[in-house]
Amino acid sequence: MAENKNSQSDEKKKLDLKQLADKAGKASVTAAQSVGKATNAVVDTTKELTHKSQQAILGAIDQNGNGEVDIEDVIIMGLRVPGIRIERDQFLQKEFHAKLPQAVIHDAIANNPLHAKIPPELIDKVADEVIKYERNCVSGISAALGMPGGVAMMATIPADIAQYYGYMLRATQKLMYLYGFPALDVEEKGQTFDSETMNTLIICFGVMYGVAGANNALKAMARALATGVEKQLLRQALTKGTIYPIVKSVAKWFGVKMTKQVFAGFFKKAIPVVGGVIGGGLTFVTFKPCCDKLKTSLQNTMLSNPDYKSTAEEDDLIIVDAEVITEEDNEV
Repeated sequence: MAENKNSQSDEKKKLDLKQLADKAGKASVTAAQSVGKATNAVVDTTKELTHKSQQAILGAIDQNGNGEVDIEDVIIMGLRVPGIRIERDQFLQKEFHAKLPQAVIHDAIANNPLHAKIPPELIDKVADEVIKYERNCVSGISAALGMPGGVAMMATIPADIAQYYGYMLRATQKLMYLYGFPALDVEEKGQTFDSETMNTLIICFGVMYGVAGANNALKAMARALATGVEKQLLRQALTKGTIYPIVKSVAKWFGVKMTKQVFAGFFKKAIPVVGGVIGGGLTFVTFKPCCDKLKTSLQNTMLSNPDYKSTAEEDDLIIVDAEVITEEDNEV
């Protein structure tokens, strides 16, 4: 009898344990399902917010209205930043007034530093000072702009891009003027900038980043200017003719690179403080090599080196043919 009671008791305990386990299992499944639904909701919300934020950033950056992030956008943004445009005459006067006689400076302004026989080592020294100054400026601002996180970060991304490439544009203009190029037309006309100036700057950026063909294109432009090729012909080559395919190639390269940079930067900058430190540090490291590449290219052209001999590739990029001057070009 006692054995039967014990057996029944054991069976009851097993049944109770089984029921308890079943309840616990169901509760666990229910909890897991709830967590899963909550997780999915968070993921969906995050994706939606990320998409909206990216669209907002794209809208702020897309200055030319083509629905993409490209090099024209950042050049336009940069040139619209106060202080980015460099007046050639004022710049050359300021850089050389304590170093050279005024007559030499006047010659450099009226023609170019090579014509004024300014020593190449002095030009190189000023160029190095320019690069150092612009790098220090952009690096400090980049670190400051990279500090905010969360929603505040969204506003800093276009500003960060504008100031980085803005200071790169400052350095570009200064280096071009030191090594013989004439003044660029960087005045905004309505909502656009001169296409010749835009494409010239795109070529310079291509040289800075080592994009194929950009170096030859820049030297071909210098050759055209040094040998007196008509302005319409050079403009034609830059905007429709022989140099234009290189402009498009450089722009395409930047489009891919910059889209990745912008949206990778979105997540980096979502981390407060760290984003700023990394942003400023990377800017300091990357800015100088880009400027040095442009300086090296500009040092050896027909506008800066009296002994320079152009290559066949460069010569082919400027076609002196009256037939390529369109009626539209003659009106310019």
